[in-house]
Amino acid sequence: MISRIDLRGDALVEGPALRDLLPRADFDVQAALDKVRPICEDVHHRGDAALIDAAERFDGVRLDQVRVPAAALTRALEELDPAVRAALEESIRRARTVHRAQRRSTHTTQVVPGGTVTEKWVPVERVGLYAPGGRSVYPSSVIMNVVPAQEAGVESVALASPAQADFGGLPHPTILAACALLGVDEVYAAGGATAVAMFAYGTESCAPANMVTGPGNIWVAAAKRYFTGKIGIDAEAGPTEIAVLADDTADPVHIASDLISQAEHDPLAAAVLVTDSADLAEAVEKELQPQVAASKHVEDRIVPALSGRQSAIVLVDGIEEGLKVVDAYGAEHLEIQTADAAAVADRVRNAGAIFIGPWAPVSLGDYAAGSNHVLPTGGCACHSSGLSVQSFLRGIHIVDYTREALADVAHHVVTLAEAEDLPAHGAAIKARFDWKVPQGK
Repeated sequence: MISRIDLRGDALVEGPALRDLLPRADFDVQAALDKVRPICEDVHHRGDAALIDAAERFDGVRLDQVRVPAAALTRALEELDPAVRAALEESIRRARTVHRAQRRSTHTTQVVPGGTVTEKWVPVERVGLYAPGGRSVYPSSVIMNVVPAQEAGVESVALASPAQADFGGLPHPTILAACALLGVDEVYAAGGATAVAMFAYGTESCAPANMVTGPGNIWVAAAKRYFTGKIGIDAEAGPTEIAVLADDTADPVHIASDLISQAEHDPLAAAVLVTDSADLAEAVEKELQPQVAASKHVEDRIVPALSGRQSAIVLVDGIEEGLKVVDAYGAEHLEIQTADAAAVADRVRNAGAIFIGPWAPVSLGDYAAGSNHVLPTGGCACHSSGLSVQSFLRGIHIVDYTREALADVAHHVVTLAEAEDLPAHGAAIKARFDWKVPQGK
């Protein structure tokens, strides 16, 4: 069901060559770009009419309007299963606890007497958030996007999720209920590239946004790439990934269940075990059989994901070598199930989120750890972070110098300006001192 990659002995190489040996899904955003371009431009030119036509074409339902009525949000919350409501409320509470602590404060640094630089943090004015609605419903993604935006102080928050034929063209009612719990009353029945285009260009119903965040399929990722430079984005999210670094102290039952938990997202989902224990590898392979058989989304998601080129059990000589592998892989979710797991986790450089030991599975992070589950995929964890309050803030430097403080450094500024052959830069300094540059001390 799942392949093996043996990197023991001389098979373990360094640098980019190691990344090339590791499993990864085929996810060609560039190829999808040509297909989303006309869809996005249709929204640009025809606005809501294009969104309505797209919902009929892609979601099988003809809409009367794109914006979800307020009454539908209220009704969804009133009809929500009480147990689901309680779980969502607890997830929101924990996410707020973590993200509130990420708030940034204004800080002033005195560089020299009379010269200061202040850094203030200003939230993005308006954001468009996306919650997928394809194979599964993701109210948890509503929470993970809305909470950090709200905690950052974003004034205008709008959310889009695909129209659902089963619910009269509205997004899934659990999505709507999560929005209502969070106080988000601007919600649109729009999916895929059309939702991103709606936020980028604006339509009759929806004002344009400064930024779009949220996970989605390849069409969402391609649309984000198309609009990069026009709007801010969080990332071009690809299929979900889990990597587990484990030794012979790990429980194969836990590992198998955690690999399956991510495989059930999508047939392109990646599940990778890195271990120095051949016995553990064999035990996990055996344990996968009955657990997969007992699962729900077997043929359409789990089996294709586990048997695909993006999933594997990687054998290494030791934990040191295992750390090299997981750093080269840069997993979205990385579990450490080894002896002294916290110390091993502390040495990891590249991961979207790290889960330590047997009692912190990825599923906890998906819903109720308090951490954010919108994380970098496709190896992007080597240079990018998950969604946070910081994602919605812009740092602005405020420079305040007195005449004396400028005079003291003027000759250095002029010297550097002339070294770069930009004499007007230096002239702007000289003009403040009757074209005479004071000599520094």
